Amino acid sequence: MNLRNLCFILLISWSSSFTFGQSTENAFIYGDLLPDAPELAARGDFSVGVQTVDLLHKDQIDILNYNPEQDSLYDRELKVEVWYPAQLAEEQEELVVYDEVMGNANSPDRPIIPFTFLGRAARDAEPVQADAPYPLVIVSHGYTGSRLLFTYLTENLASKGYVVVSIDHTESTFRDANKFTSTLLNRSLDVLFVLNEVARLSEGNESFLSGLADANNTALIGYSMGGYGVINVAGAGYSPGAGEFFRTNSGGSRALEQRLAGTPEFEASIDPRVKAVVAMAPWGMERGVWNNEGLAGIKVPSLFIAGSEDDISGYEQGIKAIYEGAVNSDRYLLTYLRARHNIAPNPPPPEALQPGLHLDEYLRYADSVWDQRRINNVNQHFITAFLEIHLRNRGDYRAYLDGDENADEAGWKGFKPRTWVGLELSHDLPQ
Repeated sequence: MNLRNLCFILLISWSSSFTFGQSTENAFIYGDLLPDAPELAARGDFSVGVQTVDLLHKDQIDILNYNPEQDSLYDRELKVEVWYPAQLAEEQEELVVYDEVMGNANSPDRPIIPFTFLGRAARDAEPVQADAPYPLVIVSHGYTGSRLLFTYLTENLASKGYVVVSIDHTESTFRDANKFTSTLLNRSLDVLFVLNEVARLSEGNESFLSGLADANNTALIGYSMGGYGVINVAGAGYSPGAGEFFRTNSGGSRALEQRLAGTPEFEASIDPRVKAVVAMAPWGMERGVWNNEGLAGIKVPSLFIAGSEDDISGYEQGIKAIYEGAVNSDRYLLTYLRARHNIAPNPPPPEALQPGLHLDEYLRYADSVWDQRRINNVNQHFITAFLEIHLRNRGDYRAYLDGDENADEAGWKGFKPRTWVGLELSHDLPQ
């Protein structure tokens, strides 16, 4: 018996004992519904498959080894996880073990600690081919983070007929975190590369993605530094101040200037295949990364998600200011009142609850006011509505995003009585 199978058996045993003898099928797994979950949090009709794909972005600027005489180049390795509608073989179970770590690379106070957790997907299951390819969703994690940080959402969207691709951003994950300049430069470039690679693989015949994903109908989802990246890809060029900060902290490199607002290179890079963007706690406004000119470049529909007490990205002068500055976007702002920054990840794994661990291993996932499982369900609900509107032209889903404008005695559409408290939802049309 190999180590992976042993870990799987032990985790199954833990889940069974945790649920007092119930089967694993009835155990709570990240993304499952709480009793008060809103309507659209429920999984869709498809079974879900999952596969890991290794990509190689050749000849990229090696900003960590920048030479002012000549930018060093390297082949940038990127690992992605792909969830998709699947048909299960007779012996397959819609259950998968994900290999994850907590901690921070090169941090003596927060050593890397491997752990595993369960998901509701089948590893390497056969894709379900439809009459037309499925809409594509690309997901970008924070600094530091992982492609597996949002399985509650990625599995959920795949069950509703989306191909979901989540990126491990090299030099920005738990396992390999390095200088912040790599994250500043590479976030948007990684997302654009993955979009192009998924398009290539879907159009070819050598991958399970063949004919599966419609890259011409893509949404981007990013959290924290992932939000920083996907907003840029969606049209918000960085400010001159961001370029100056990058030069100062990278030994004089001007590499970020290709992503600044108003530059011909950036304007030419805005990709019409991107139809919508979800930015969860996007970083940078309080640090001068954005200005009005840059934010006005977002012309695709956008959904911003924030905690009103966010102390990493900021709220009033941070995320809300980004929302208000995106004046050319049909945009929404969902706010969790009293929540801080962690309004996007899975709940804390049991390993993060162990006494003696660094507090941030718990706080990376948890909020001190909100139940993270509740946040997960609410995110599933609103992101589903938003994507159905803008990737599938389902106008009937707009009522789910009306919030207070459409509230009656029962509350917001899709919410059970008395369960929409603690949320605010704003909507502004393009100017």
